[in-house]
Amino acid sequence: MMKAKRRLPDEIGIFSVLVVVYLIFGVMTTTFMTTSNTFTLLLNGSVVALLAIGETFVLLTGGIDLSVGAGIALSGVVAAITIQHGFPWYLGVLFALAATMAVGFFNGMVIHYVKVPPFIVTFATMGVASSIPLILTKAVPIPIAASQFSFIGQGFIGPIPFAVLLLAIVAILTHLILSRTVFGLHVYSVGGNREAARLAGVNTAKVDVAVYMVSGLLSGVAGLLDASRLMSGYPTAGSGTSLFFSIAAAVVGGVSLFGGIGSITGAVIGAVLIAVVSDGMDVMNVSSYWQPLVIGLIILVGVTIDTLRAAQAQRTSFRQALLARLGRQAVHSDEKTSESLTHKGAM
Repeated sequence: MMKAKRRLPDEIGIFSVLVVVYLIFGVMTTTFMTTSNTFTLLLNGSVVALLAIGETFVLLTGGIDLSVGAGIALSGVVAAITIQHGFPWYLGVLFALAATMAVGFFNGMVIHYVKVPPFIVTFATMGVASSIPLILTKAVPIPIAASQFSFIGQGFIGPIPFAVLLLAIVAILTHLILSRTVFGLHVYSVGGNREAARLAGVNTAKVDVAVYMVSGLLSGVAGLLDASRLMSGYPTAGSGTSLFFSIAAAVVGGVSLFGGIGSITGAVIGAVLIAVVSDGMDVMNVSSYWQPLVIGLIILVGVTIDTLRAAQAQRTSFRQALLARLGRQAVHSDEKTSESLTHKGAM
């Protein structure tokens, strides 16, 4: 009897790339592979990794969340204002997470029930969530006086930063949710074929709202880490490359922009890869202007590989696979429109 061949994990490719890039930077500069620098790059990458995990939930359903970067500022400012008004630091944390989860709830409800495309909805809420901190603070950072709050982003448990441990806990929990629960199966089902999932009894409304709330929650956690490290609520935090890097991390980690394919493990490895590239370029004194260019090329390569993988699985050409995927997105949009018109006609 022949033994079945063990299948290598899908993430082995991107992990190999991570190891190679890490070793290359280590050879090019002696200070890169030190323990302190490694923990520093992991600490710096924890914010992007948390955003990437939340983005993974959304991407797996075929959506996208452009509001995660704005959630960083909203979370930090809400926490800072709450603490400034004399409330305990932990209430500031709860209010901050509630605010970003509310943004996610709104995104999910509008996307599912009003049938507005995710790109448009989250682009709009990105503008709203970015403006609220500026309005509340008049664009002036709010200092945080509670010393206990600093532990979130600056504390250590042994030699390991608390933020890195928090990221590991979140990654393990979300991995288990997607791989070992019925909800996780439903997330993949909706992303793979929404109509088939609906006909099979999957509550697509629950899935849509839940994944955007998870994304909102994790953007809030990322904002708390950022605010804790700075001990200030910055109204412009997350307005730079955070969104760009989080989507890049998920895509490079093997999460498909078209839904139904990907894993938390891949997204975290992708985030660490981006952190390694950014930190390596900083250590080598490469201008920060080059970093978005490099990450942009990484996204392009990731999406190309994703499309080629689909073409190989379906034994079609690259062009046919790309057109088929774009066509599927159009079909989903048409189905949503027809459902909305049918509902209105029945009223």
